[in-house]
Amino acid sequence: MYNKCVFMGRITNDLELRTTPTGVNVCTFRIAVDRRFADKDGKRQTDFFTVVAWRQQADYVCRWFGKGRMILVEGEMTTRRYTDKNNIDREVYEVVADRLSFTGEKVKQASDSGYYPDEPPSTPAPPSEQSASKEYNKDDYEQTDDDYPF
Repeated sequence: MYNKCVFMGRITNDLELRTTPTGVNVCTFRIAVDRRFADKDGKRQTDFFTVVAWRQQADYVCRWFGKGRMILVEGEMTTRRYTDKNNIDREVYEVVADRLSFTGEKVKQASDSGYYPDEPPSTPAPPSEQSASKEYNKDDYEQTDDDYPF
């Protein structure tokens, strides 16, 4: 059997890192994902998914992401049953995140409508055997289309 889903969408709520009574970090958030096809009026419908991130993933998403930010989520779809305060049985579908990733979206600056923290470095640091006096040049570490054999 196989249970894997991949979503790319925007986070719809403020993130809050919580800790279980046993000391495990957890972050639950929702993402809005546009459907691939537009209706006859040219509008796309949006689906909303609840994502649950545990432990280091919870710490990571709370540190580097925020409301309105685009995120790629890989995980497993799960169901959880519970009885609400009105004694009604409920079933919830959630994506338990295995991997959370940036999407290449440009980070907004503090002067924009929202503020996002700086992303972690996406280019590798220069190799340690290079001279410490050599200036770091980002272009030396980025791939171009010419680097791929196809």
